[in-house]
Amino acid sequence: MATQKLASLFFLQQIIHVLFILHLANADHGLKLGFYQKTCPDAEAITRKITHQHISRAPTLAAPLLRMHFHDCFIRGCDGSVLLNSTKNNQAEKDAFANLSLRGYQVIDAVKSALENKCPGVVSCADILALVTRDAVSMIKGPFWDVPTGRRDGRESVASETRDLPPPFGNITLLKQKFAAKGLSVKDLVVLSGAHTIGTSHCSSFETRLYNFTGKGDTDPTLDPNYVVHLKRKCQPGDTTTLVKMDPGSFRTFDGDYYTLVAKRRGLFQSDAALLEDTETKSYVKLQANTYGSTFAKDFAESMVNMGKIGVLTGKAGEIRKHCAFVN
Repeated sequence: MATQKLASLFFLQQIIHVLFILHLANADHGLKLGFYQKTCPDAEAITRKITHQHISRAPTLAAPLLRMHFHDCFIRGCDGSVLLNSTKNNQAEKDAFANLSLRGYQVIDAVKSALENKCPGVVSCADILALVTRDAVSMIKGPFWDVPTGRRDGRESVASETRDLPPPFGNITLLKQKFAAKGLSVKDLVVLSGAHTIGTSHCSSFETRLYNFTGKGDTDPTLDPNYVVHLKRKCQPGDTTTLVKMDPGSFRTFDGDYYTLVAKRRGLFQSDAALLEDTETKSYVKLQANTYGSTFAKDFAESMVNMGKIGVLTGKAGEIRKHCAFVN
């Protein structure tokens, strides 16, 4: 009898332990859905309305806003540090070479201004960026996902730290390392790469693939030769101004066409081509290419939630900025 009681007690302790682990796993790093329900109940509705006003006039803003959120989360975590201006003594992230093509700061500022009028000192710039990104993507036929909120704003932004961003010339080993360092999976890597279904790129981001891949005046052999001819017509050596669509035909619409392009060896960057170097990522590319992106929208929503939790500041960490470009 005593043995049975001990066994029951041990089993109960195991269950409690498992439930505790599950609670930690679902704690979302201090974030939660409806974080502003009591302190600023209209926060998400106001954000959505203002984002809609901007995206309806300029749908191409969705891509750089998505990229801005990505670049924010990969440097210091999703703390709004990409929004800070440089100062006399410090060059901020937004002025680093990798971020010079980011656009859409005016959307974040407009939302912040409206929320400060409604609920002063309550909604963080980091949360605004996460919400605006979600709304902008959903407005160009992309998925909608629930954004857990409660992020607080960081007080530091250092341009040199943008070296931690996954580079467009990265091979699969480097890309996997960059994503793993942020707690993201290989699936998150291949899914979030699908963000290249919208937007444009400067020729300079892939020029080496066309004209000097190994330093001998050659082209990247993993790039479709016919596509090389097409790209060379658009991009002359040294061109730093011409923009090329990353997903020709639907660069303003969020869809699964990106994977069809990658499968045909027509991804614009080496990092796109790299997805065919790994068994897991290649399998995902082929699946989406063969099924017209059947699970891409759902997968992208899940990976965006995962990305939005990277290194967040919650509780009393950081601050709630009054203006997104300046610390308080």
